[in-house]
Amino acid sequence: MTSLAGQTALVTGGAKRVGRAIALALAERGANVAITYRTSAETAEQTLADLRARGVSAAAVCCDQSDRLQVHESVTRVEAALGPVEILINNASIFARTPITAVSEEDWDAFLSTNLKGPFWFCQAVAPGMRERGHGQILNLVDVAAERPWADYSPYCASKAGLISLTKSLAWALAPEVRANAIAPGAILWPDDWTEEQQQTYLKRVPLGRIGTPEEIAAAALFLLERADFVTGQVLHVDGGRALL
Repeated sequence: MTSLAGQTALVTGGAKRVGRAIALALAERGANVAITYRTSAETAEQTLADLRARGVSAAAVCCDQSDRLQVHESVTRVEAALGPVEILINNASIFARTPITAVSEEDWDAFLSTNLKGPFWFCQAVAPGMRERGHGQILNLVDVAAERPWADYSPYCASKAGLISLTKSLAWALAPEVRANAIAPGAILWPDDWTEEQQQTYLKRVPLGRIGTPEEIAAAALFLLERADFVTGQVLHVDGGRALL
């Protein structure tokens, strides 16, 4: 079992929702935690206070992860404040309904830049140091929709499918010093534009009959980080069985 105490973890999009739950779970284990945010400055400050209240060092950095230079500068700032990044959680992403006839080139660029290129830039920034030190972990948040796509969310689904492929590529490229895995959540928090009918239709395809919670994703992250030393290049579905159908 790997102890997270004293390690430095970077959680992208860690100010709220699933990212916040993972950041707090890491702090509970004694890790020093940095979070990134893009527009949620006030929420990030509250999460930062909650992290420090758990007795660890913490930092928050504003970053547009579609910009390679911003990503590398953010990692530099985090490492200056907390020390070398030993755990990277690529959680930040964008999500929106994009019917195929309405998708623009700007839509494609936005989804791929944020959801796929951004995680790669973070990996590129932290991986050399991890390999040099002889250890490190990367955990990418993908989506059950990467393998069970939704009709009106093509760019989002494609970006998450690409992130699965990237995870497996990283597992090969960075072994044996660095492990790279992914978590594929099912519905955790309902999309803002989903109706009650859409929610019930989705739940009919979930064997466990409910959506998950951010805390359940955080628990899966802790499992992969602490107790899965012989696991790399894998996708852990935390979806109530949705991927079965």
